[in-house]
Amino acid sequence: MSAKETALKILDSSDVGTMATVYKVKPHSRYMTFFHDDFTLYTATSNDTDKVEELEKNPYTHILIGYDGDGVGDTYLEILGKATVSDDESMKEKVWNDKLEGWFDGPDDPKLVILKIEPESMRVMNKKGQPPQEVTL
Repeated sequence: MSAKETALKILDSSDVGTMATVYKVKPHSRYMTFFHDDFTLYTATSNDTDKVEELEKNPYTHILIGYDGDGVGDTYLEILGKATVSDDESMKEKVWNDKLEGWFDGPDDPKLVILKIEPESMRVMNKKGQPPQEVTL
């Protein structure tokens, strides 16, 4: 299986990962729920969160996704991407699902924004003891 196929398989089977932004020149990480369309990632958040403010100052983010807790050999993705903040209604509809009901009133909630992350680089990590594999985007 190629690195690209492995990466898509990981994205298809994983939805929770860590997302790091820069806060006062230092990394700031948190767990997020991700959705994807090919290699573009999307995540929902509130427009009044620190991460929105941080991404407006520096749009670069680092994401780890795919670790499932089985052990040291879990295959996961390391993604460097550029994020944009969107309140586009069609994007909100596309990303909306029942998991978001605890935080938002619905896809038309004025606090809901979508972070669109376009990867600049992506690597498959820990694939059966192999070195990191670059994913050609």
